[in-house]
Amino acid sequence: MRKPKVCILRTAGTNCDKETAFAFNKAGAKTQLVHINRFSSGEKSLGDYQILAIPGGFSYGDDLGAGKVLANELRFKLSDDLSKFVADGKLIIGICNGFQILVKSGLLPGNKRFKQEASLIINDSAKFEDRWVYLKSQAKCVWTKDLPEVIYLPVAHGEGKFVTKDKAVLGRLKKNGQIVFRYCDEEGRSRPYPYNPNGALENIAGICDETGRIFGLMPHPERHIEAHQHPRWTGKPPFDFARAKQVTSIGDGLQIFRNGVEFIRNNF
Repeated sequence: MRKPKVCILRTAGTNCDKETAFAFNKAGAKTQLVHINRFSSGEKSLGDYQILAIPGGFSYGDDLGAGKVLANELRFKLSDDLSKFVADGKLIIGICNGFQILVKSGLLPGNKRFKQEASLIINDSAKFEDRWVYLKSQAKCVWTKDLPEVIYLPVAHGEGKFVTKDKAVLGRLKKNGQIVFRYCDEEGRSRPYPYNPNGALENIAGICDETGRIFGLMPHPERHIEAHQHPRWTGKPPFDFARAKQVTSIGDGLQIFRNGVEFIRNNF
């Protein structure tokens, strides 16, 4: 097929839309930045796209909680369109604020009723965390194919602590292999703060639905698509020798976008 079409969804407060579009373009897709109102008014159709990307930012100022307003717009204005989008085998990714939106809309962990079963709440540190983190890839997700076991991405959020409604939801995530990323140290070991920047339940940094096609994560892969975006790419002190072995000509995040593009090319 021709270049997969990616909708970068935006609204008031979205601020990572252009970086996300750039990453998808670099991965071989064709992107359009589309305001939520253009879908709800019928001016644009979600069916015209193969990938829906919900980028980071502070949608509607996070005034009612991070991502809550846009999540409600998805639930009450676009639920039918989204249900068909998912049923057609298309892809959705939510990054940072986008992850918060996917979780609060019920698209993740995933159920047909769009019922919220998890959340992302205020960091245990009670402050905005802006740092780089190590992530251990654990699930068979469309978006994480061929990633190294441990990758390195930046985070920037105030409400990133992943929690579930109850133990049953957490158990389902584990049983179905829906936990995609966990925060870890350089060697992939589970560690507390600052390796886990927000106190997330069981160090969870990203999850997918049961199909592996809907994916949400708190770290920002669009901010590490080039090797020189790595904070120690020059090799100057302080230097992480273990991590240096994994630094290549591209950043760790680019493969995530390539995977989405490749999946659509192979299946549509």
